[in-house]
Amino acid sequence: MNQEILQAIQEELPEASRLVRYLYDHPETAYKEVLSSQAIVDDLRKAGYEVEYPFMENELGYGTAFRATLHNGEGPSAAILVEYDALPQLGHGCGHNLHGPLSVLAALALAKRKDLFSGTLEVIGTPAEEEEGAKLHMAPAGIFDNLSLAIMMHSGSGHYSQTNMDATALRCYIVEFFGKSAHAAGSPWLGHNALTAARKFMDLLDARRDGFHPGTIMSEIILDGGKQPNMVPDYAKLRMEFRSPSMGELENLDHIVHCCAKGAAIALECTEKFTLGFPDFNDMVRVPALEDKITEEFQALGKPIEPAAPAGGSTDVGNVSYCCPTIQPIISITEEPYSLHTPELRDATLTDHARDQMAAGAAVIADTVLSIFNDAAFREKVQKDFKAAVARKKGVKHHG
Repeated sequence: MNQEILQAIQEELPEASRLVRYLYDHPETAYKEVLSSQAIVDDLRKAGYEVEYPFMENELGYGTAFRATLHNGEGPSAAILVEYDALPQLGHGCGHNLHGPLSVLAALALAKRKDLFSGTLEVIGTPAEEEEGAKLHMAPAGIFDNLSLAIMMHSGSGHYSQTNMDATALRCYIVEFFGKSAHAAGSPWLGHNALTAARKFMDLLDARRDGFHPGTIMSEIILDGGKQPNMVPDYAKLRMEFRSPSMGELENLDHIVHCCAKGAAIALECTEKFTLGFPDFNDMVRVPALEDKITEEFQALGKPIEPAAPAGGSTDVGNVSYCCPTIQPIISITEEPYSLHTPELRDATLTDHARDQMAAGAAVIADTVLSIFNDAAFREKVQKDFKAAVARKKGVKHHG
């Protein structure tokens, strides 16, 4: 662990702690993070970063995204990601008010000790993580292409931090069935029941579950099933989401979903329509060389660390991980095992223990970025592991 970076972290820690409290006191939900993003941008500007804010507003559709860049000679490019949106009513129950400033703290320390590296460091503000996260749109826009590293940490709880956050791929559809209305008692034979088609669609999905790949999750809800019971419903609408451990397997699931819908529609003499609910959340491309590095960094600070837990949800960081080597460790901010999206985790962000953990996490990020800039062999190993992991994740599609 670079001692000069550790010293810079301690010097910038009061400002980062002020930012934690400011975001806690001014929680702003997705797409509305005006005060939050402005406070972060002000700190980065003072530290010497060139700031684009708002960043690509017309292209991305977010007025609170930013990109701050520190051009520091020839060399690789790396990015530190920042999150700062809160949850409705609950506030920062996901800890963004802690791990957003943690990223900023690492960025401030690296700017203060820019004599330690040569290259380009970006700090990218990614709003709306709790809803249609900005990273979903930033990734296909090429913002993370050609980076040697993208890194951030996420708040967590319990005795151990984790080397990475694994994630499942997620696709969401709005599925509509169109039939023909008729009097449900007087002439039901003249109708084609769209609600029954929707129900049979869900039945067929259930019938396929015994052949799903391990780790698959599929769920549906009916949004519209008709207006009154004495009419054969001519329209039904569902929202469905399905998750898989890999994007390759997600495509196989997509084939199954469409087959089930078509079969149900044919059987009921209806038609079906699919509309993507939002861009896909990709699974996480895990890079062993980066996870080993994170383990070493935490251990150097005497902080307990364990491997990533099995994927239990989805994150827009997964989309970044298909563009460049990416890692999102989980930093424990409380010994108590609190769940995310709770008042307990929200309030734990203000404790002295959380402050110390934020400093440790920022040091891990900063030292990992330094290794990417300064160690060509490590950088090449990371790139090799990344390419191999992407190839495995995409896999071979099968529709058997």
